[in-house]
Amino acid sequence: MSKTQKSELPAFDWDRADNKGFGSGYSAEERSRMEELYDNTLAQVNEKEVVTGSVVGITDREVILNIGFKSDGLVPASEFRDMPDLKIGDEVEVYVENQEDPNGQLVLSRKKAKVITAWQKIQRALDEDLVIDGFVKRRTKGGLIVDIYSIEAFLPGSQIDVKPIRDFDIFVGKKMEVKVVKINYANDNVVVSHKVLIEKDLEAQRAQILNNLEKGQVLEGVIKNMTNFGVFIDLGGVDGLLHITDISWGRINHPSEVLNLDQKVNVVVLDFDEDKKRISLGMKQLQAHPWDSLSQDIQVGSRVKGKIVNVADYGAFLEIMPGVEGLIHVSEMSWSQHLRNPQEFLKVSDEVEAVVLTLDRNERKMSLGIKQLTEDPWTRPDLTAKYAVGTRHKGIVRNLTNFGLFLELEEGIDGLVHVSDLSWTKKIKHPSDFTKVGEDLEVVVLELDVENRRLALGHKQLEENPWDTFESVFTPGSVHRCTILAKNDKVATLELPYGIEGFASLKQLQKEDGSWADVGESLDFKVQEFSKDEKRIMLSHTRTWQEKDEPKKDVGKQQPRPAAKTDKPAQKEERGATLGDLEALSALKEQLEGRRNS
Repeated sequence: MSKTQKSELPAFDWDRADNKGFGSGYSAEERSRMEELYDNTLAQVNEKEVVTGSVVGITDREVILNIGFKSDGLVPASEFRDMPDLKIGDEVEVYVENQEDPNGQLVLSRKKAKVITAWQKIQRALDEDLVIDGFVKRRTKGGLIVDIYSIEAFLPGSQIDVKPIRDFDIFVGKKMEVKVVKINYANDNVVVSHKVLIEKDLEAQRAQILNNLEKGQVLEGVIKNMTNFGVFIDLGGVDGLLHITDISWGRINHPSEVLNLDQKVNVVVLDFDEDKKRISLGMKQLQAHPWDSLSQDIQVGSRVKGKIVNVADYGAFLEIMPGVEGLIHVSEMSWSQHLRNPQEFLKVSDEVEAVVLTLDRNERKMSLGIKQLTEDPWTRPDLTAKYAVGTRHKGIVRNLTNFGLFLELEEGIDGLVHVSDLSWTKKIKHPSDFTKVGEDLEVVVLELDVENRRLALGHKQLEENPWDTFESVFTPGSVHRCTILAKNDKVATLELPYGIEGFASLKQLQKEDGSWADVGESLDFKVQEFSKDEKRIMLSHTRTWQEKDEPKKDVGKQQPRPAAKTDKPAQKEERGATLGDLEALSALKEQLEGRRNS
């Protein structure tokens, strides 16, 4: 009982006591009033609640506390380890576990009082949005463990700061202000945030930045995130995007080539939308454009050196200094007319030399050429002699068209072989039936036009025209063994001796037994028409059996006629080719086969 409580009681009159009993000298009314006054000096204590007590005694094992109850309570000294300076008279909060144990002792607990009080403070901090001083104890998966009121709370990594944190360990062992954002009593789980405090502090700063934001304004920021297309910069509560094309006047493949995370940089505001939520920033704009410092010595015709920084379908870009590039069009890479893909000629990072073809400093454009470093093959003085009409050459087939093929004789010198100049004997509809791209082909020059850079070539002209000999062999009326190669709605294509082709109308395919000849059959055919100019031979199988007796009748009619020079073809019609003609054809056949195999 405290001195204040004792002073409120009236002084006890010892003289009124007698031998009949202690205090029997008081009347019942006086005793009742004295009991009421005494009871009022005791505090109302309920079990399972937290009360404040005063230290009235300290021993090695226990701390004695007066909580205003009829008896003092005992608390183990181990529960006061965090209070090494504890002394008599100090007030502490304790939890009433039991008003009276079997020994009649009041049982108290400071440990439980601390837990209950801590949760009450945490709930109050959540309800009233209070800031709590915490202590970061350790790192855990996904965040940090923070001690608040001796309760371990979880601080997620995303709630540490407004910018991404890559190293959580730097916060361990340090104090940190936090706010309670979530409580789960079922799991005794508390979630706190430090980010909300920063965001609140940044709101005023963000509002000030946005209100004063202007195009052309130079700001200092910190790189907080990096992507393939650019970097995000924290301007002090407001993020801006620095696109990769606005980092440097020169080309870069990734921002990390010139910038680092958490790096402080100066940037200029290029643009922002009406709501001022997206800000476009630039860094290269703080420096003079490289074109402005381009040497005046560089003019059209100058030779420049640089590095290939990009290769497109239409050409490649050569960087002669950071921020100054020129386009090398695919047509300016080689004198060859068959370079279609620049990647076959150049690749990124190649260091090459080029000639300036056009230069516009105002528009900051430059076109370059590589083939100009070598002589134009069409201007060589020996060209007319080398490719004179009738000279023979070998080239590579580079392109096939419906009307012929283009043959590259050397780099920059191409010629056209018309489809009609590929074979004397075969009717070729498309060059792909005769050759293919990449193959070698021997030709002879038919025509040379240096001024227009045209060269007409022929392949069949490597051999003599066999139709001069065919004229004396396949005379009208002569009979030859032929094989049917193909048929369409009107005519059949036949293979004649010596590898040439002839034609027969479908009605001329009827056999003597009334059936019709089909593809693949070999039969005798009679020549009906021979055209040397059109290189066409028309034949008939039907006439071979319909006109078996006609040659005898013709001979009888012609007997009175004198022998003349004009009768010789008719004689050949009856007896076929002469020995000399056959020998010429045999040699011609060997020559044709030799050319084809080569």
